[in-house]
Amino acid sequence: MNILITGGAGYIGSHTILELLEQGYEVPYSIDNYLNSEEDNYKKIEKIANKKVTFFNIDLKNKKATKSFFKSTKIDAVIHFAALKSVPESVENPIECYQNNVGGLINLVQAMQENNVHQLIFSSSCSVYGNPEQLPVNENTPFGKAESPYARSKQIGENILEDFCKANKDFNVISLRYFNPAGAHPSGFIGEGFTERPNNLVPLITQTAVGLRDKLTVFGTDYNTKDGSCVRDYIHVVDVAQAHVKALGYFDKMKRNYQVINLGTGNGTTVLEIIKSFEKVSGEKLNYELGPRRAGDVETIYADNSKAKKELQWEAKLNIEDMVATAWKWQQKLKV
Repeated sequence: MNILITGGAGYIGSHTILELLEQGYEVPYSIDNYLNSEEDNYKKIEKIANKKVTFFNIDLKNKKATKSFFKSTKIDAVIHFAALKSVPESVENPIECYQNNVGGLINLVQAMQENNVHQLIFSSSCSVYGNPEQLPVNENTPFGKAESPYARSKQIGENILEDFCKANKDFNVISLRYFNPAGAHPSGFIGEGFTERPNNLVPLITQTAVGLRDKLTVFGTDYNTKDGSCVRDYIHVVDVAQAHVKALGYFDKMKRNYQVINLGTGNGTTVLEIIKSFEKVSGEKLNYELGPRRAGDVETIYADNSKAKKELQWEAKLNIEDMVATAWKWQQKLKV
């Protein structure tokens, strides 16, 4: 099976390529525009797996380049990670978010259709649920009010794919709704890439602990949660990567050609609990302050993951301490 990974140099993409290689899959192609990633990640993957990855600098917003790539290659399935993921940045610049996340998806699907590629795994998000009225959320929980352009871009993406599958019965899509990926590969060689403005909690914690930031701000301490901070379902990035391998094997078992599956642990953890877990694992005292709520944040969300267990034969194996421990190991190896 020839697999294309879009956004393969990114956080989840790089871990998924590595997991596929380690489980015997051939990954002949990866494309990325390196907007939030680095080409050097491919060398790190090859070092760990001792296998070659063929990669191209292609931006999915470029319809001509995308179609040209598909015409020149033989691809059986696509795992689509390429997208902008920052909630605050999507609030600041919604047009850029939609151009990348929606426009890029449309160009990809058109290129797939024209070249008879009929299997797509879509990187979706629990943000499609908004602030849910009932917890845990399952795949039948309706879309909520999108709390950010990022969340809305994922809702739109799912709607596009579901509509396309209705019109094209030979096209198969699995939308994996991630909850909150965190952590790094246990080798410490690949993890969540350094940016000047990370928006995920765990890299903010590790950058603060290593001295790259003066302090960490906890946004919101008056939510209706056990300690007033937001609750998320944190899931180790290696578990997320392994779910994509399972999803590739699920195409032949699908009863409908469009399927949605939650990827979460089923447990909610507060921001303050993550901080305490990091301090316990690392032995470092974190400098943090309590601040006001942040635009675009959901109060509480965690997954009903029973469908993933039943359909994909998958469930998370790693816990919060594994996440912060591997992220800390990765941070200490970064030469920044």
